[in-house]
Amino acid sequence: MKISVVTVCFNAEKTIEDTIRSVLNQDFGGIEHIVIDGASTDGTKAVINKYESCIASSLSEPDEGIYDAMNKGIRLATGDVIGFLNADDIFADSGVLSRVASAFQESPVQACYGDVVFVRDDPDKIVRHYRSSRFTPERLAYGWMPAHPALYLKRELFQLYGGFKTDYRIAADYELVARLFWLHRISYRYLPEVLVKMRIGGVSTRGIKSNYILSKEIVRACGENGIRTNLLKVALKYPLKLAELFRHSL
Repeated sequence: MKISVVTVCFNAEKTIEDTIRSVLNQDFGGIEHIVIDGASTDGTKAVINKYESCIASSLSEPDEGIYDAMNKGIRLATGDVIGFLNADDIFADSGVLSRVASAFQESPVQACYGDVVFVRDDPDKIVRHYRSSRFTPERLAYGWMPAHPALYLKRELFQLYGGFKTDYRIAADYELVARLFWLHRISYRYLPEVLVKMRIGGVSTRGIKSNYILSKEIVRACGENGIRTNLLKVALKYPLKLAELFRHSL
């Protein structure tokens, strides 16, 4: 089995090396690492060039946003399975992709996913634990999805059902999950463990305004895929998110 790991980045010179080394440190042998840079203006490209011999494919050019960049990575991917590890993220340990591969080999599923933890600059300082165990397709109406950085999909799904919709600002990953898990009822398996450490500050974790845009796009994504919901239903998850933040701050 080959797993394609797609990393998209823009002006990420401070974190991209951690991400690349995290992929290199995996003990699984069948990795295709693809790096898509949106024509960074800092030192990101120099860091990518430093690891050129270890990266299967890289591209540096202007794009139309993060989801356009992800679609470019999908088109370059040749693996049986595709996952995304963006430039603020690192794998939780060196055996993550081996366990992901085993999950696909042991079960005839089209997707598998696990948990992520949110961290700040120190990857050992956990701010919040996102437990994907809460997800079921029925809970999409309430704003729940598997943690996207810990989601792995068979490449054939993108060929059959398409990639990310680039007219979403924040929630194209949510729309993709709704399309695959609800509309097309793909098979899946949950791995009850942390797969990725994700730094706070990404496009979907920047505060109240981003949360409002995200919630509106979640409602739209549900509607486009035949899921009945509204902003109130989606907002019900935020008290739980605050409780998680409070628990880790103690």
